[in-house]
Amino acid sequence: MTIGLYHPGHSPLHRLSAGTKVAGLLVASLALFLIPSTLVVLLSVPVSFAIYLSTGAPFRQLMAQLRGPAILLVLVFIFHLLFGSVADGVLVVARFASLILLASAVTLSTPISEMAELVEWGLQPLKPIGVNPEKVGLAIALAIRFVPLISEEFRHIREAQAARGLAANPLALIVPLVIRTLKSADELADAIEARGYER
Repeated sequence: MTIGLYHPGHSPLHRLSAGTKVAGLLVASLALFLIPSTLVVLLSVPVSFAIYLSTGAPFRQLMAQLRGPAILLVLVFIFHLLFGSVADGVLVVARFASLILLASAVTLSTPISEMAELVEWGLQPLKPIGVNPEKVGLAIALAIRFVPLISEEFRHIREAQAARGLAANPLALIVPLVIRTLKSADELADAIEARGYER
């Protein structure tokens, strides 16, 4: 599930600064959890979906990215059916669905570098107590960048095994995936060190 990774475009959302989008997301998150009206929260879902579509990413890709969250929301709803009420389940699922769509719209329309710069800017006041904003920003950018890389490695391994006639086996997939990911992380660390990045 690589939901919300940056997709280049020229939508109105792309033209907003990262700070504006993140601030808007925080305000929307607070409003969704402070507003007790189920009707208002339900109406927020189609509005959030429209904002998600406005990023301009291919429709098929956008729908594919929602499969994982949709399964998670179904499980949340079933949990409320078993241990709570239908009304609570609908309200919780609608809130999280809106948040997932809005957060995905923000990351789809914001380059990783801008998100890292925003984190660095936000952490500047913590410098006097030993926090290095540049390192934290770099770490977050690398973590986000590694998500699609790991997904791509997983696909390559599965295709290679399928080409050899091997059935899907979780252990046979995870072991080479972990080894390749650690190797990539080592190579990246060497590259950063070679460029003289301060420890």
